[in-house]
Parts: sequence; C-alpha cells; structure tokens
Amino acid sequence: MTTSIYARRRQDLMQLMVEGAAVIPTAALSRRNGDIDHPYRPDSDFYYLTHFPEPEAVAILIPNRKEGEFLLFCRNSDPEKEKWDGPRIGLTQAVDHFGADQAFPIDELEDRLPQLLENQKKVHCFLGRYPDFDARLISAINQVKGKIRSGTGAPSGLADLGYLVHELRLFKQPAEVKLMRKAAKISAEAHLRAIKTCKPGMTEYQLQAEVEYVFRNRGGLSSSYPPIVAGGANACTLHYIDNKDTLRDGELVLIDAGVEVDCYASDITRTFPINGCFSPAQRQLYDLVLAAHKAAVKAIKPGNHWNDPHVAATRVLAAGLIDLGLIDGPLEIALEEERYRRFYMHRTGHWLGMDVHDVGDYKVDGQWRVLEPGMVMTVEPGLYIPDEDDIEPCYRGIGIRIEDDLLVTAKGNEILSKGVPRKADAIEALMASG
Repeated sequence: MTTSIYARRRQDLMQLMVEGAAVIPTAALSRRNGDIDHPYRPDSDFYYLTHFPEPEAVAILIPNRKEGEFLLFCRNSDPEKEKWDGPRIGLTQAVDHFGADQAFPIDELEDRLPQLLENQKKVHCFLGRYPDFDARLISAINQVKGKIRSGTGAPSGLADLGYLVHELRLFKQPAEVKLMRKAAKISAEAHLRAIKTCKPGMTEYQLQAEVEYVFRNRGGLSSSYPPIVAGGANACTLHYIDNKDTLRDGELVLIDAGVEVDCYASDITRTFPINGCFSPAQRQLYDLVLAAHKAAVKAIKPGNHWNDPHVAATRVLAAGLIDLGLIDGPLEIALEEERYRRFYMHRTGHWLGMDVHDVGDYKVDGQWRVLEPGMVMTVEPGLYIPDEDDIEPCYRGIGIRIEDDLLVTAKGNEILSKGVPRKADAIEALMASG
C-alpha cells in the first residue's frame, strides 16, 4: 500500500479525535530464551497508522501542529549493531519513506514527550496494553502538570484510542481487501497440498509442515496464529495445537491454519478423512456442518445483522442433531434451550483483518451490528462429539469444522477462501487424485 493511504488514515483519526494528542507505541520485542528474541511482529494499530515495521518506535499525532502533525520516534542508524542484526530504517527514511513530518531518536522520547504534551487538552492512548510504556506516558503527563503554576496547560485526562481506531479498521479499503485475497489464496493452496498429501501413518506435525511449506514458499512470512492439525478426537479440543500425534486410518483430521500477508490475516479450516473416504457416520455429520455453513453464508449481506449467520447455522445444526438422535426436540425448544451447545459451543464467526480475531464492536447500543460493505468476517460452524457413553459409538470422538473468510459486498458477499473444496465428494476426489 502507498504512503498516501497511511496518511489518509492518520488524517481520518485526527478528525475523530477533535482535540488533544495521540501517543501510539508499537509492540516490544519478546524474549524467547537466553539472548534470542521471538520473530518480531509490530502492533496492529500502530502498523495500521504508520506501516512502520521496526520495534522501539512510538508515533505521536498532534492535529494542527505547525511543525508537523505526525512525529515518529524510532531507532537511529547504528552501523555497529547493523553488522549483527541488519539495516535499520533510521530517521531519514522515517520521513522520506514513511511520511513522518519529523523523526527523532527513540532515546529522546522521555525528554521530548513532556514538551509535546504541553497545552494539549487530553491524551489519546491505548492505556493498559503496554504497562511499561504506560508508566513512561504517565510520568510525562505528570511532568507537564508540574508546570501548571508557570502557566503551562496540561492534559486533563486520558481518552481511549481503541474505539476510534478500531471503527476505522473494521471497514476494509480496496488495498486491504487485495492483501486479504492474497492471504486467503495462499492459505487455500496450503490446505489443498495438505489434503492431497495426507495419508494414514503421517504425524500431525508432518501435515503442518506441508501447510507451512506453502506459506513460506508463496511469500507468507508467518502464520496468522498457531496452526491446528488435529487428528481424530483431538479435533474435539477447539484450540488444540500440540500437533504431535499419528494420523490413524479411519479417522478425520481437522486443519485450522492461515497465513499472514503484510500483517493481514487469513483463517481457513477444513476437515477431511485421513484415508480419503468418509465413513457413513462421518459423512452424516460432515454434511450437516456443511449445510450449516451454507445457511450462514447465505445470511451474510448488507442490512442483515451480525448474529443472523449464527442463528441460521444453529437452526440447521439443531435440526440435524435431532434427526440423528443426538439431542431431543422439538426444534424450537431445542434452540431456546441451546441444547446444541453440548456439540457446538462457539460462535459461527468473528471479524477478520490485521488480527485473526479482529477489532470492531459486535453490538452497537446493545443491538447486533448491521452488516455493511467492507466488513470481513469468518463463517465457521462445527460439531464436536465427545467420547461419552450416552452417544452412539459411530459418532464418538468426531470433530468437524468448516471455515471460510467472507467479504461483505454491496450485493451480498464474496468468499475470499473459495479455492478449497467443501463438499465431501469433491474432497474425496481431490484426495484420490493426490
């Protein structure tokens, strides 16, 4: 995306702020062990507004400031350290390539921040996200308050920046949708490889390696979240990430994995038979989840509410579970009492964007939010049948989820992750061709 896109975002935010200054730090490096850090990933809100990828950086926005509204504190060039860790962006490029009006060394933040906050009515921030930085910010505000007797104005309070930024992030612009299409396409290719490669005797981590090979080979430098590769009853653990067991003949495997492209996420789940053929009971449950998926997708369009896809999916699932004898009817009572929750305990989707569970309110003034073009969400109905004595043996230990990424459009929706088959026959045919 171009520098002008980020400049527009900052201007939109400053118009919403009305008054005061915004102070926005990026994420800190996280130590893995010893003197080794985890791979770095910037704070999503900071990156959304700056596109600046390095750690140890703070953006400050001050509307109508004569010397410039966008200030960036970052690491200065350091030839000695760059010999070990690679080149740094530095102050000059922070201005020339990232649009900062002024750039200062991050080491000068504590000295300069109090001056920048003088005569500002309030400070907009993400208080509580980074406690260490909060202490530095409060210290700066207190230094300004210490000058009140000399006539210097001090901020009268802190304002949460989250709602303003997150409302902007909720609606994806064309350049963002392009990145999310790319992420979904790469992830779809990875799932196709896994489906075609899978066979009994493989381990879950070997199947994970097939997925991550495509991610890296196609330019996705990181996953959106730790991949789930869950064979058999492991799929009944919703956030299973051990990925260490052997895949057994006659069972299903659930893969929930997505790649991140320029900090934009994808999130796809497919469930398929390890030996290439669904058993009759597996197909019954799978087709039921697929029918719920279709009903949820149909409910995603402008004017409908956020909860409508969930209502549609649970109605289909509950009716099917009654037919299979897994819950008691009648349907309306089963829905009212949420009897399906024994086998389907999560929501049917979530917002998707720079965070895999992206920002944005699901309710406005206590009412489910109306869907509008530009929103991106997942659809992910599932069934998770525990291995318990009161359940017919053929259904026990089966976990199924089918998940796709959808963009709300002016006429309805677009499935961004459409490159992976969902129908049971198509999955079996793909596995046979592998």
